[in-house]
Amino acid sequence: MANNKLYKGSLSTIILKLLEENGKMYGYEITQKVKELTAGELVITEGALYPALHKLEGDGFLTVEYALVNNRQRKYYTLTSAGKEEKAAKMDELRQFVEQMQFLLNPKSTFNG
Repeated sequence: MANNKLYKGSLSTIILKLLEENGKMYGYEITQKVKELTAGELVITEGALYPALHKLEGDGFLTVEYALVNNRQRKYYTLTSAGKEEKAAKMDELRQFVEQMQFLLNPKSTFNG
């Protein structure tokens, strides 16, 4: 996909938003949910996902819980209260960015009178 680089910069926002909407999730589940929501247009690789999850965890935005599923240990991620605040801040930041891009790309469509 040509705009994967654009998504990469928003990966932590995507993760935080998915966890807010779905509660606890494990890594593969996150990748599959993104794939489903984008009709296969965005594929998040393990090489991108897990460093982002570890950074969010290290920053105190996620907690981790382990569960044994089909004789395999699964690592579930959940938002902390700081993670919920970070998600809100990231969503505001993303909205502002989109608004600025819309203005730059199509300034005639603004509501200035």
